[in-house]
Amino acid sequence: MKSVIPFGFDKITVEHDCIKAVFDSRIDELHQTRSEDEIVLEAMEHPIMSKTLSELAQDKKKTTIIISDHTRPVPSKHIIPFMLRELRTANPDMEIMLLVATGCHRLTEVRELTEKLGENIVQNEKIIVHDCDREEDLVNIGKLPSGADLIVSRYVLEADLVIAEGFIEPHFFAGYSGGRKSILPGVCARRTVLGNHCSRFIDSPYAVAGVLENNPIHTDMAAAARMANLQYIVNVIINKNKEVVAAFAGDVIEAHKQGCEYLAGYCKVKIDKKRNIVITSNGGYPADQNIYQAVKGICTAMQAVNDGGIIIICSECRDGTGGEMFYRKVKECITIEDLLHEIRATSMEDTIPDQWQYQILADAIKKYKILFVTNPELKTTVEEMKMTYVSSLPEAIEQAEAYFGGNEEIAVISDGISTIIES
Repeated sequence: MKSVIPFGFDKITVEHDCIKAVFDSRIDELHQTRSEDEIVLEAMEHPIMSKTLSELAQDKKKTTIIISDHTRPVPSKHIIPFMLRELRTANPDMEIMLLVATGCHRLTEVRELTEKLGENIVQNEKIIVHDCDREEDLVNIGKLPSGADLIVSRYVLEADLVIAEGFIEPHFFAGYSGGRKSILPGVCARRTVLGNHCSRFIDSPYAVAGVLENNPIHTDMAAAARMANLQYIVNVIINKNKEVVAAFAGDVIEAHKQGCEYLAGYCKVKIDKKRNIVITSNGGYPADQNIYQAVKGICTAMQAVNDGGIIIICSECRDGTGGEMFYRKVKECITIEDLLHEIRATSMEDTIPDQWQYQILADAIKKYKILFVTNPELKTTVEEMKMTYVSSLPEAIEQAEAYFGGNEEIAVISDGISTIIES
């Protein structure tokens, strides 16, 4: 059987008699049927379990619009102008602020905001970039279902109408992106964000791509959105060209849920059985730009491989490891078991940055043999991180077959980012 694996800006074509199954999403079938603006406007005209934005704006004095930051490919130019227009048509005297949901990322720069929103909005609208460490801008408003403190931006709490944009894609431990994530992690304190990614939550069997029900990470996120009074969202689904192909507006939970269900029809793949060898990728650049991001593809493969099996991850990683702490924690631990013990002994309140990422990787290394196909400059780094460097996919297949004595069935997940595996 033949398969094509994205790798950086290129593709690796592999054809092998032992490839017995290819599990691909149908994400390539997402095409525009109308213009991006028409898709968004129709969604806003028919909000899900919500009043229209015009109706919500009546008699409101201050509105905060939570917008995505520079790390998210949300096509804001096709969303924010329509939100602003509808708000001001309904209530010309309303005070409006755009709050950039950076979570724990670095602050978004003016240049990046201009690329995202356009010069007119950046020059004429009030914009605040959320800083998760700026204590004077953060307020503790109560306990989440997990018992963690919900510490959120005062610019959310000071508004009498809070709305948000976003986009929906599979997320490897939150189930899906979008919706409630505009609040948590978007505009919360660092302590709240890190706690939401604690070891206990990451260990949950429900904290996987495509799962919202019983997912403790989602549960706290959804509660945070309600507690912070996020009343209305416009979330879109985009194709590989970053074009809007579907939009969902209305109630933060229900509109997001319907968006997730729509996307699941294209992303979820039912597998016939797990196999001892699974090949996957991160879908090419930019998602495969470092080892940190490659954990997402590995995470997808974990749903399709037998315990003790081999995961072959193909990821160019032109930017190296993607995080110094992530790299050092795996490199410097005496054993993977020691690292996992350390992580699981860390309380929610003491969760540190990137802990979730090396927790997932460490768990994968413990359960499976990982063959990492990447550029040769990373050979030493990959080996320091307790994985096996391989220079090419054919060589990796040869090693994997030899490990199991030959003639082993191989499954391929061409794009581990856009695919949700169901067994």
